[in-house]
Amino acid sequence: MTFRVTEDDTAAAVGSGSLPVLGTPRLLAWLEAATCACLSPLLPEGQTSVGTRVQLEHLAASPVGDSVEVSASSAYVDGRLHRFTVSARDTSSGRVLAAGEITRVVVDAERFMSRV
Repeated sequence: MTFRVTEDDTAAAVGSGSLPVLGTPRLLAWLEAATCACLSPLLPEGQTSVGTRVQLEHLAASPVGDSVEVSASSAYVDGRLHRFTVSARDTSSGRVLAAGEITRVVVDAERFMSRV
């Protein structure tokens, strides 16, 4: 998946700092979207996944206007648990912006929401 950094994506806009660069919370949301895109085609009707663990290193800054490619690949599966290796790169330079791991658990959506 590819995203362009806008003013709304900056650390200043999302409350994670004061600089006009891609905020870590927005980057994490993009990476989680990549894990959902990997997993959702495999899920039967009524099933979804929820994030349960994140380990992320945000290694380099991205200014407004930069294009960021995020990717996720399955690293481990144990029943309902799915662990993904995730990364983000600057599309112009290929520079690694972030790397880490996100774990998701498959749940029945209706049952999950009945417990919230």
